[in-house]
Amino acid sequence: MRIDKFMKVSRLIKRRTVANEVADAGRITVNGKPVKASYAVKEGDVLEVAFGQTPVRVKVVSTEAPTGKDLAREMYVVLSE
Repeated sequence: MRIDKFMKVSRLIKRRTVANEVADAGRITVNGKPVKASYAVKEGDVLEVAFGQTPVRVKVVSTEAPTGKDLAREMYVVLSE
């Protein structure tokens, strides 16, 4: 799954176009390296997203699209906020 789609489906970012812009601006890193929106997310990846002054680090648990919005938060584990 592409990182921009993962961000939208997991509800870390509300819209895919915004996730695409954030990734292309270099504000998303995977395992310490900046990535573009087309990066394929894998289970076990550690994502860091810079939301203003507060970076959020999450670990990817699943890349399967959830069946409901209640299950979206089960796609990742928050490491730090």
